[in-house]
Amino acid sequence: MVNDPGTHACLPKALRDYALIADGERGVLVGPHGEYAWMCFPHWDSAPVFASLLGGPGGYLLQPDCERFVWGGYYEDRGLIWRSRWVTGAGSIVECREALARPARRDRAVILRRCRAVRGGARVRVLLDVRAGGPRMRNLHHHDPDWTARSGGTRIRWRGADEALVREGPGGGAALAVTFDLAEGESRDLVLELDGGAPAQPPADLDPDALWDATERDWRRAVPSCGDTIAPRDARLAYSVLTGLTSQAGGMAAAATTALPERSDRGRNFDYRYAWLRDQAFAGHAVAAHGGPPHLLRTAAGFAAARILADGDRLRPAYTVTGGPVPRQRDSGLPGYPGGTAVTGNRARGQWQLDALGESLLLLAVAAEHDRADPDIRKAARVAADVIGRRWSEPGAGIWETEDRLWTHSRLMCVAGLRRAARVLAGPAETAAWNSLADAVLAETGRTALGPGGRWKRATDDDRVDAALLIPPLRGALPAGDPRTAATLRAVRADLVEEGFVYRYRVGGEPLGVAEGAFTLCGFFLALAEHRQGETARALGTFERTRSGAATSGLFAEEYDVKQRQLRGNIPQAFVHALLLETASRLAG
Repeated sequence: MVNDPGTHACLPKALRDYALIADGERGVLVGPHGEYAWMCFPHWDSAPVFASLLGGPGGYLLQPDCERFVWGGYYEDRGLIWRSRWVTGAGSIVECREALARPARRDRAVILRRCRAVRGGARVRVLLDVRAGGPRMRNLHHHDPDWTARSGGTRIRWRGADEALVREGPGGGAALAVTFDLAEGESRDLVLELDGGAPAQPPADLDPDALWDATERDWRRAVPSCGDTIAPRDARLAYSVLTGLTSQAGGMAAAATTALPERSDRGRNFDYRYAWLRDQAFAGHAVAAHGGPPHLLRTAAGFAAARILADGDRLRPAYTVTGGPVPRQRDSGLPGYPGGTAVTGNRARGQWQLDALGESLLLLAVAAEHDRADPDIRKAARVAADVIGRRWSEPGAGIWETEDRLWTHSRLMCVAGLRRAARVLAGPAETAAWNSLADAVLAETGRTALGPGGRWKRATDDDRVDAALLIPPLRGALPAGDPRTAATLRAVRADLVEEGFVYRYRVGGEPLGVAEGAFTLCGFFLALAEHRQGETARALGTFERTRSGAATSGLFAEEYDVKQRQLRGNIPQAFVHALLLETASRLAG
């Protein structure tokens, strides 16, 4: 039996302690003890190969071989290249540079780990236990310079651990274990290849220097300096997260994880490893606001246009990153993160969300303004406007994906989308028709959805305040001076803000923070709304307070538990990073 290499490391940690490395097709959650706690392969929504985050098998551990050490870490300046850093009880310092190699291939992942003794000598221990969907590693062989093995349908190749031995891993089954010494300044490269493609393909070159060089160049091309924002380092990380979650097929995973609970209650955990059209729009707005490389804007708009043209009236709010249907929600069979059950799939697959059409129209128009408007973009805009015209009076699930109602936010987002598309994408006849439809939707919404004090209410039959209603004026549904906009902003600040953090809406009669955490996305929307009203100092304060709810790594989860100062929900949540980037860009102006 291996000398307990990682029993403690396999225990789940607080979400603030994790970092993410990703290549666009999949990602790895890296824990503070050098453990790879979560990775799905070959794709975001595939079965996991490393699953200790949810109590499952598999892992890839690298840490100092000593009884006492303390963790730290940071992202390099551009891209999702992470440096784990440990100071040992003896005073030595060990670093491990971590990345998924880019450019990526959908059927192949290459994980790079470069371990270095920064100060003093160090002994390092490593354990590799790949479980592709659960099956243990088999057919382990050493063919200099590589170890090879299989797990399920995945072929495994590992370089840099010649002296590794086959041992019994945690939970049984074969694992590869190695311990090595590094003198001060010395480093060692470990390169792990997971391949699910055709066996006839020639083996790829695993030269670590070449792989690191290619990965660094690819990240530098993708991530701008962001020196023109008010938070350059966080904005660069936001670009990196959005890029790292975006597949070559065009879809952006909403998060890298599944089933991390918002609260310790069954049923409040969801699978976000899919592409939401709304999130694609948020990312597109952020890139357009910053004026950075158009790649993310172009791929987001192309993905949305393809889904609209393919599905029309049957448009779903979410798809796999390749545009396929989201699986039905079910139990994954894993124990789950403490406080939640491990589910896969998502109930959004069967929902109708009117606001997704409004958001898509906005995205297509923004892409045309800042990049190009190819024929498919214009054709998709016509389809979306037609569907809105026929279905805007139908109840739907809405932005928060709850029960079907006539949600005010959904209708106002269609007003914003129709107006912007009419200005950018429509022919003369369509311009008049789309603006007339927007006028009709706005008039009916104004007649049925105004609450106390002249503010917008959540739905025609729901008087509560909703932070989502800050969004439509930002996108052009209403002018900044509209009294309903100002009244809604005042109501959100009075009813949904506590200690500077913003909640979505009140749940029942419970105080804020009981039913769910502060919703980080809404904090950035409040900052943008304040900025648009000319309240610059307040906007800057809201921005800074909201971004204080980040993990140690700088990543954001979906929610923030204000009382316990903990992250809640899946991580990293793409739309939060998109709104950080947009807010940091607009406030700089």
